[in-house]
Amino acid sequence: MTQQINTTDHGNRQRTAIVTGAARGIGAGVAKRLARDGLAVAVLDLREEDCAGTVAAITRDGGTAAAFAADVNDETAVGTAVSRIAAALGAPTVLVNNAGIGGPNAGVEETSTEQWDAVTGVSLRGAFFLTRAVAPFMIAAGWGRIVNMSSISALGDSGRVDYAAAKAGLIGFTKSLALRLGRHGVTANAIGPGFVVSEMTRIGAQRRGRSFDEHQRIVAETIPVGRVGQPEDIAHTASYLVSEGAGFVSGQVIYVAGGPVD
Repeated sequence: MTQQINTTDHGNRQRTAIVTGAARGIGAGVAKRLARDGLAVAVLDLREEDCAGTVAAITRDGGTAAAFAADVNDETAVGTAVSRIAAALGAPTVLVNNAGIGGPNAGVEETSTEQWDAVTGVSLRGAFFLTRAVAPFMIAAGWGRIVNMSSISALGDSGRVDYAAAKAGLIGFTKSLALRLGRHGVTANAIGPGFVVSEMTRIGAQRRGRSFDEHQRIVAETIPVGRVGQPEDIAHTASYLVSEGAGFVSGQVIYVAGGPVD
């Protein structure tokens, strides 16, 4: 059953959500779900044309969405995009920082400075830029929801120290936002996905010399619920966290991984 939430700002205006990295994968799944919940969704990714499929799927189902382009690791580009979104869809009071990249598996001694900067720049620095740009709209509205997409890799990943550091940083960022913005009616939470079907996990299979189907079967055997995750699994959790009903949930990390996470 689809969760029913209040998607109006003070009862008289449709709320606007920004979902980054929303051209595909988890981001696209979250954008579609929030649109079904009744929010106007800014589908943001590196290239506007890459967002066309997500926007088309939303509008085809009767939702409201528009595509926007920005490199989230570019402070100026983020500021421009948020201004455009506010003008086109209304003041954004929901933000899902989902954009992220992962470099090749490498030990710390093999990780280049360029790779470190790229991975942490998109996942962590980008979330900071977006949040800083959007927070004034939330404070002015006296209401807001921030969801940062972390990962089970935040708990440690020997082959991806850059990715693990960025995702762990997002958890500290989330908790700090919850402490700072709570008095303004703004909540901040993080989601830590486990293995979810996406372009990133598909690439991971290729690096191991496996077909993606084989890789999913092998991984599923290690997951208590006996299957891998889908973008919709993450989208359900995001839907709850941005809802009115989640107003007393803030500064939390919810691992959506099919079982306990140490």
